[in-house]
Amino acid sequence: MTESPRLPCSLAPQAAAAEAGATGAELECMLRLAMRRNACTVGIGHGRSPAAVRAAQSFARRWDAAGRTVLCVVTWPEEAASWLRPATRLANANPDLWVMAGPRAGWAQMTRRLLWSTPWQPGRTIAFAGIGTSAAIGLVGAANLPGLTGATADGGTWAVHDGRFQATARSPEAS
Repeated sequence: MTESPRLPCSLAPQAAAAEAGATGAELECMLRLAMRRNACTVGIGHGRSPAAVRAAQSFARRWDAAGRTVLCVVTWPEEAASWLRPATRLANANPDLWVMAGPRAGWAQMTRRLLWSTPWQPGRTIAFAGIGTSAAIGLVGAANLPGLTGATADGGTWAVHDGRFQATARSPEAS
């Protein structure tokens, strides 16, 4: 990380992009990823875009219906003077697993703050497809996100390993 967790101004405007809503296959994959980790509790963090809010709410409803516990739901803005307050709230919940959704610019700012100021661990985090792009991961730096995984829109997975972003196509037998 640099001397500040905040993205340099030259990168932040490039980070803004249209965000697609989570697909059914993506939501199913996110739930499978969480269950495979034997998580009982989650902390959900999301941006304030309509797509991120819907993704987080859908995951929370399904998680609750499975008899699991949502410890906290924390939102973050795309632009802020600091993301310290939401980062602290999300990290302090100390769930089995963190779940993240949102436009990449706000997610990158929040994640950089999490790395800089909290005990948050990317290896205990899953994220929706909007975050699972080399462009989004590059805003934080893949080397800073070991073990971060998530779902693709088609129900496949992506992960950050050995300082690289890798996406895996959905297998036909996963249907």
